[in-house]
Amino acid sequence: MTRGRLLLLSALAMLAFAANSLLCRLALQQRSIDPASFATLRVAAGVVVLLLLARRRALAQPPDWPAAAMLWLYMAGFAFAYVSLSAGSGALILFASVQLTMFCAGLRAGERFAAAGWAGLALALGGLVYLVAPGLEAPPALGAALMALAGFGWGIYSLRGRGKTDALGATAGNFLRALPLCLLLSLFMWRGWQVQPRGALLALASGGITSGLGYVIWYAALPGLTAMRAATLQLSVPPLAALGGVLLLAEALTPRLLWASCAILGGIALVLLSRSKGR
Repeated sequence: MTRGRLLLLSALAMLAFAANSLLCRLALQQRSIDPASFATLRVAAGVVVLLLLARRRALAQPPDWPAAAMLWLYMAGFAFAYVSLSAGSGALILFASVQLTMFCAGLRAGERFAAAGWAGLALALGGLVYLVAPGLEAPPALGAALMALAGFGWGIYSLRGRGKTDALGATAGNFLRALPLCLLLSLFMWRGWQVQPRGALLALASGGITSGLGYVIWYAALPGLTAMRAATLQLSVPPLAALGGVLLLAEALTPRLLWASCAILGGIALVLLSRSKGR
């Protein structure tokens, strides 16, 4: 893979991940769709796109229901959190939770981190606490908790995907198995159904384009990236989402969000750059 192609694929994937936050926030901010329906349509659109690409490979994979459950937890928590969170703060909490979840999983698996890694963890946790601490600029507690739960689900889902020989087929299968869980959630929340054409189109775009195709683009870029670079690249998503929220959704870029972003992203970067070794 040429350097130019690798840079293009990586940039497109990060823009797709940031666009997910913007599309969800835009749909829910204008109340053109309810969160449960957004998650269901998003997963359904992802299923269609991924099955078209993977075809029989999706059904050939051994079923991984825990992974599908974690994917559903991410999708549902993500949608319900963005009812009250801004695009920037939501993306920041999400990716901080993802990285912290995977950091703790590494510790449990026997990895040992250098002093810089522990310092980075403390800095990231401090930034996250500062962001959600009570105050005039703090995000709503329920929204922050739901997004942290979504980050936990995505972190576990990512960990379960390690070692998969067919990433595209496994992802398509997981989306397919997560769809019934989303449908059950929608049925449970039927009193709150509110689906307008604009909201449905935004959900379908999130699922089919920025999720389905976005994941395919990311998988195409991954062979040319080290694990460290792949993880570090994802730190660009919260600033991109925050910038998009300011430019497209007229959201305020508060000093608290700026300082918390510096602390969380800087801390996670320290963790990623510090050397770790197995037990």
